[in-house]
Amino acid sequence: MSENIPTIRLNLWLETADGLYFGLGRAMLLANIQKCGSLRKAADEMGMSYRAAWGKIKKCEEIIGMKLIYQSGSKSEGYRLTDAGKLFMESYFAWFDHVEKEALKKARELMPVMVRSYKEAVE
Repeated sequence: MSENIPTIRLNLWLETADGLYFGLGRAMLLANIQKCGSLRKAADEMGMSYRAAWGKIKKCEEIIGMKLIYQSGSKSEGYRLTDAGKLFMESYFAWFDHVEKEALKKARELMPVMVRSYKEAVE
């Protein structure tokens, strides 16, 4: 596909007066924790420090009022997602995919040029 075809990009998150409730970055961090079994490895894959990743998770847990991750065994054994963490991650990705599909459909209907999805752009 041509590099000149515009790509639809969405910023989609939930927030409260206390701050970011949940968004793509948090969902991706949880997905990487699930994949790697480690907060440090998940942070490295996303190009962020362990401290930044830890802070984002802790702030999110504080605002949501639920634990999203738990330490599995000793520190060297890493982290796993809680049921709430899995639910938030999966629900967010399902919501994002739905909104992106609808936005792409509408963009293709209304825009005077061909528009592609982010997935199409990176394939």
